[in-house]
Amino acid sequence: MAHDVLINVGAAETRVAVIADGLLQEFYLERTISPHEAAVTRGRGGHSLLGNIILGRVQRVLPGMQAAFVEIGLAKAGFLGAKEARCLADLIGFEELPLPCITACVREGQAVLVQVVKDPIGDKGARLSANVTLPGRLLVFVPHQHGIAMSRRIEEGPERERLAAIMERVVARLDKEGVRGAGFIVRTAALGRSEEELVEDALALAGQWLKVETGRARSTPPATLYFDLGPINRVLRDIVDAETLRVRIDCAAAAAEARAYAARVMPELQDRIETASPTLFDEHGIDAQLEQLLRARVPLKCGGWITIETTEALTAIDVNSGSLTDTTGLEETSVRTNLDAAAEIGRQLRLRAIGGLVVIDFIHLADPVNIANVLQTLAMSLGSDRVPTQISPMSEFGLVALTRKRVREPLMKFLTEPAEPPVIGGRIKTPETVANEVLRRLEQEARARPGRNLIAHAAPEVIAWIKDAEEDVRKALARRGVARFGLEAQAAWPRTRFEVAAQ
Repeated sequence: MAHDVLINVGAAETRVAVIADGLLQEFYLERTISPHEAAVTRGRGGHSLLGNIILGRVQRVLPGMQAAFVEIGLAKAGFLGAKEARCLADLIGFEELPLPCITACVREGQAVLVQVVKDPIGDKGARLSANVTLPGRLLVFVPHQHGIAMSRRIEEGPERERLAAIMERVVARLDKEGVRGAGFIVRTAALGRSEEELVEDALALAGQWLKVETGRARSTPPATLYFDLGPINRVLRDIVDAETLRVRIDCAAAAAEARAYAARVMPELQDRIETASPTLFDEHGIDAQLEQLLRARVPLKCGGWITIETTEALTAIDVNSGSLTDTTGLEETSVRTNLDAAAEIGRQLRLRAIGGLVVIDFIHLADPVNIANVLQTLAMSLGSDRVPTQISPMSEFGLVALTRKRVREPLMKFLTEPAEPPVIGGRIKTPETVANEVLRRLEQEARARPGRNLIAHAAPEVIAWIKDAEEDVRKALARRGVARFGLEAQAAWPRTRFEVAAQ
C-alpha cells in the first residue's frame, strides 16, 4: 500500500506516523528526554535501549524461574530467560533440547554479551537475549547462528532462490575471512537488489560485529559495546520501503541528518525526504486519531463498533452491529458488520501495539461461505503487519483466537497508567504523557506569539516531571523557538488539564 511516513520531532519525544489515504496505519513513539531517575533506569538520555549490545555480568541465577538477572549498568538488572540464553550453553546435542536449563547456560559472576530486546518498563528491568543480531538495511547479521533465513514476506520462487544463492556465497566468504559460524536473515528490502549491494551490506554488518568483539575483549562489564540507530534513522532503515512515497520531517536539522544517513546507506531515498511544516501532525489530524487509540470503543464504517479490552491474560475484542439493520435479513447485517470489523482489527492491533493472545467475538454467522469471507478479510487485514500473527478457525460460538508476537509495550500501557482513585475506563495518562502535550503546546504558542513570555499551568505531578528534566527540556525547546517560559503548578487541577498563556 502506498503511504507517507510523517515524523514529528518534539522537545522530549519523536513520533512517527505511517499514513495511507489520510488514515493512520502505523504509529511509533520514542521518548528522547527523561528525568534523571528515568534516565538511570532506561539509559543514555532516556532513549530506548532496544537493540543495544551490552557486555553484562550475571548477578543471580534462578533455576526455579529458568532465568538469570544480568547487571547491564542501569538501576535494575536485566532479565535473561533460558530460551534466550541457550546459545551460551556448551552441551552435546543441546540444540535438540526443547528448553535448556539456565544453569547450563550461565553462572553467577560470568561476563555475558547480551542484547536488549525489550526496554525497561515501570519496575521491570530490560529483557535480554544472548542471541545477538545486527540489523542492516537489507540483511540482519546473526553471529551465533550459521546459515540463511528469509523474511516471511519473501515468497517461494526464483527471487528467493537467487537471494539464497547469493547469501550462501557471502557466508562462505566470511567463513574464509575469519567470521565463522555466522548467518544472515534476508530482509524484504533485499528483493530485487544486486549481489554487490547485498555483499556491501553483509560486509558492513560483519565489520560492526568485529568492532563489538574487539570492544568485548577490552572492556569490563557492564559496558555498552553497540548503540542502535537513533529513532529517525531507525525508521529509515526498518520502516521505509519501496511503497513509501515521502518521508516528511517537521524539523529541518533532523531532515538534514536523515538525508545524510540516506546518502550513505540508501541513496535512492534522498529525494523522498522532505522538510515539512512544524504543523505537520496537525495538518493530517494525527493527534485526533491517536486520542481514539486510547478509547476502548472503535466505530465501524457500517455504523457498528468494536470494543477492545486488554487484561493481563489476553485482549478481548467484541463486535457489535449497533443500530445497523439490513433489509435483507439478520445474516446479511451480521456479515456486513463482521467484515468491517475484520478489516479494522488488523489496523487497531498494529496501532495499539497489542501482542499475545487476542480473542475476537464476532457476531454469529450460519453460512460457512460467510465465515470463510470474514476469516479471509481478517487474514488480509493482518497480512501487512510487520509482526508475525497466527489465526485459528472460527468456533461454533463465533470466536476467533489469534496470537501476535509481542515486540513493543502496548501503546495504552506506554501512555497511561491505572487511575487512583478509579475513573471511567480505569486508566489515566501518565505525567510524562501530559508533560509532552504541554511541551507541544508551548511550541505551538511560541509560533503563534513570537517573542512573548509563556507560562504553562498544569497539575503538580506534570510540572514536577518537566522540572526534573528542565535543563534538557529548556535546551530542546530553545532549539524550537521557545526562548522564555515559566511553569506554574495548579494543585486543584486534574492531571490531564493544562493551559499555556502568553504574558
